[in-house]
Amino acid sequence: MEIVYKEEELLHYMKNAVKVNPDYPVLIDRYLTGKEVEVDAISDGENVLIPGIMEHIERAGVHSGDSIGVYPPQSLSEEVKQKLVNFTIDLARGLNIVGLLNIQYVIANEEVYVLEVNPRSSRTVPFLSKITNVPMAKIATKVILGQSLQAQGYETGLVPEQDGVFVKVPVFSFEKLRRVDITLGPEMKSTGEVMGKDTTLEKALYKA
Repeated sequence: MEIVYKEEELLHYMKNAVKVNPDYPVLIDRYLTGKEVEVDAISDGENVLIPGIMEHIERAGVHSGDSIGVYPPQSLSEEVKQKLVNFTIDLARGLNIVGLLNIQYVIANEEVYVLEVNPRSSRTVPFLSKITNVPMAKIATKVILGQSLQAQGYETGLVPEQDGVFVKVPVFSFEKLRRVDITLGPEMKSTGEVMGKDTTLEKALYKA
């Protein structure tokens, strides 16, 4: 994947893409300058439980695995957060998802855009489970086996935010992987992650 800003860059990239494999199409998406947000949820086909919303520090266009994730969101308005909840519920129901799902959004000028919907577990599930004390994998497994969210004591909607600030920070191995491009972009380059918690974002980042 590549982010291009000018027509010359697009032409150069298209020529190289065709050289790699002329039999496959090239997908072109509009690039939105905004902040990226990630939402993990559990759906039983009707009820949709949302343990939390995570805001990314890095700009949209950087792979979510390479971005610093912050819970709870520090710069989203209540209106935007409610849109995220509503969109997540509608998408989960509309796609008839039973189990875990991860949705990545971009917020640009207070408008919410859907980047992608993944009907599966994501790398943020353990992070959110630890923060919120919601055993997401366990709940989703029971849902897949036929036990509804209500039967497990959960309702549709966003779980109340926890006290404190939590961050998920990627770990890179550039000092061991020689001649690797360290520029962050759409392709994931991190090899792990750490977690930090404190009363403010600055302190949580320092601890991580």
